Amino acid sequence: MTSTTIKKKKTPTNRVFDQIEACVDAVIEKVGTEIRLGIPLGAGKPNQFVNSLYQRAKTNPEIKLTIYTALTLEKPAGESLLEQRFMGPFAERVFEDYPDLDYEHDRTRGLLPSNVRVVEFYFPAGKYMHDQQAQRDYVSSNYTHIARDLIDQDINVIAQMVAKSEDGKHLSLSCNPDVTLDVMRAIRDRRSVFVAQVNNNLPYMYGDAVVPLDTFHFMIDNPVYDFKIFGPPKTSIPDVDFMIGLHASTLVKDGGELQIGIGSLSDALIYALLLRQLENPLYRELLERTEIDGKFGDIIARKGSRKVFEAGLFGASEMFVDGFMELIKEGILKRKVYDDVHIQRLLNEGLIRAEDIDIDTLYHLLRRGAIQPVLRSTDFDYLQHFGILRPELSYKDGYIYFPDDTKIEADLNNDHAHEVLIEQGLGRALQNGAIVHGGFFLGSNAFYDWLRQLPEEERRLIHMKSVKSINQLYGHEELDRLHRKDARFFNTCFVMTLLGAAASDALEDGRVVSGVGGQYNFVEMAHALPDGHSVLQLRSTRKSKGKVRSNIVWQYGHVTIPRHLRDIVITEYGIADIRGKTDEEVIKALIQIADSRFQPELIRKAKQAGKLSKDYQIPAQFAGNYPKRYEELLTKYKGDGYFPTFPFGTDLTDEELVLGKALTRLKAKTATTSGLISAILKALFMGKPTNQEEQLLERMQLDKTKGLMEWLYRKLLIAELR
Repeated sequence: MTSTTIKKKKTPTNRVFDQIEACVDAVIEKVGTEIRLGIPLGAGKPNQFVNSLYQRAKTNPEIKLTIYTALTLEKPAGESLLEQRFMGPFAERVFEDYPDLDYEHDRTRGLLPSNVRVVEFYFPAGKYMHDQQAQRDYVSSNYTHIARDLIDQDINVIAQMVAKSEDGKHLSLSCNPDVTLDVMRAIRDRRSVFVAQVNNNLPYMYGDAVVPLDTFHFMIDNPVYDFKIFGPPKTSIPDVDFMIGLHASTLVKDGGELQIGIGSLSDALIYALLLRQLENPLYRELLERTEIDGKFGDIIARKGSRKVFEAGLFGASEMFVDGFMELIKEGILKRKVYDDVHIQRLLNEGLIRAEDIDIDTLYHLLRRGAIQPVLRSTDFDYLQHFGILRPELSYKDGYIYFPDDTKIEADLNNDHAHEVLIEQGLGRALQNGAIVHGGFFLGSNAFYDWLRQLPEEERRLIHMKSVKSINQLYGHEELDRLHRKDARFFNTCFVMTLLGAAASDALEDGRVVSGVGGQYNFVEMAHALPDGHSVLQLRSTRKSKGKVRSNIVWQYGHVTIPRHLRDIVITEYGIADIRGKTDEEVIKALIQIADSRFQPELIRKAKQAGKLSKDYQIPAQFAGNYPKRYEELLTKYKGDGYFPTFPFGTDLTDEELVLGKALTRLKAKTATTSGLISAILKALFMGKPTNQEEQLLERMQLDKTKGLMEWLYRKLLIAELR
């Protein structure tokens, strides 16, 4: 009897579905009814797949679904009647066919079923302040630890929206390789399933984001499921933020590295950097007239610059923000870095030039041990990858072959080979560099359009990576230290204590406003880099219940950044350089950039605690920190077209701009009982609206009113428009 070998039929490693329901069936069949689903933060969620899975759980209590995610986004709807009528047409126009997440709709209304739980590590700022369930299900963790935490929770389904290459052979994690890459690498051998939902509206991004098709077990690929990527509208930039951005822009060094976050403070910094580059004489005039030069010139001289950017900046930020788009367009974000220690070190030392390859490039790499004198196939591939050898060349058995069938020995000591290589073999410039490293992106519709329309060669300069490659030095420290020279990490906090601790994510009572995200990572990294700095941006005051309060306080019951990691703090009134300073020096520096309405009380408390000498008096030049001073100055420049409310455009129509300002003022005025009564009394005496007011009332569906409440809203709005 002869033996035979039975070959098992090979199971496809990637199943493609054109119907989401069929994919959900397959997921449940593979992992069972206890589903621990991980989906990306922000824009990378596969909404229809998540909705289908969630609806299964709603109708089948045997399914236990836990969703792990962050920054769940939904179209703005508004709370009050006025907000809803303002937001309705706006959201329909701007977000078009974006499908909201069903679990988010139910969660915000307290309707999540008992067999479904949503766990998040980062909230849209302020959204869940009064949602007790969301507050209980929040995870406080550094961004670099999220992959670890998800693995510890035994995640068994990873679902991600992806882009597909034109040839259909690869996928791109596009806007969200950040945590997905690290989690998938760690749990691939577990009983888990990875689901990709293709969206043809998603920009195809490069770097580590590009993965083979079989990275995912299941793929949903049907154009019917394409939807518009969530694009949060640009917010207006108030004067206070413009001033903070102007101060911050002086700390950025040419040839350095830049990290920023999202929001109006970051946009204000971008605007100031553009002024510095494109209108440098005006920029310097602003620094003089705002007294920034006079008060903080020594800090700027030591740690920053006022000059235009010649070498340019390299961007490495967990979030690739749309502000980077503006810096790329204007040639500020242009310094290329390379993922090779030898090449990057030679560039930093000025021994080779990225745009001018010659034989010295080869010999410097040889002396540093990057390649061998007799080139091996790995050496050849390395040189060709970075553009040092032309792409038309090939290598075989110790010889380099040219397109005309010429061949030479791959021996740099051979005179003939040496000569031919110089004349015919060298590339013109280094290849596969990057001007941006990003972990995820989220931005305006204009940003997404720009990314999609970028030529491939330029889009390849943006390397999307895992968050562990961006937010920390561990595992790639030698290379990162070369990339991140003169690094500046700009982040935001909302409270700063006089001893230098910052609160950025939660209130004293424990309620979470947003999340830690990557802030701690970048602050800690700044201290690990000899020429790096963490810069926390802070509005000096806030309005709460109709009263102005200081954001610089003696003490606070919650800390995101401990005081031993203090570095540089910026408010609209100036720059406090507090790294390595004594407690008294820190206190003095922070008082000097506080609003002068609160300086006496801060001084009193510091003296009472024995941390400030009894005879201290604030220098006269810092005693006039009032909004009126900078507001009057900026008003003069606004008359010439500078510091516009929306410097980078807006999705709002002209009517909506007028209505938005009126509604914002009305909401602030009616935040207190006395303010509400005053506004109503004033509104009752409003006469007939003008033709222009009538058009605005029609936009708000208040041209004709039904009932007393609509009549009162109409009166209030007319009063505020006037």
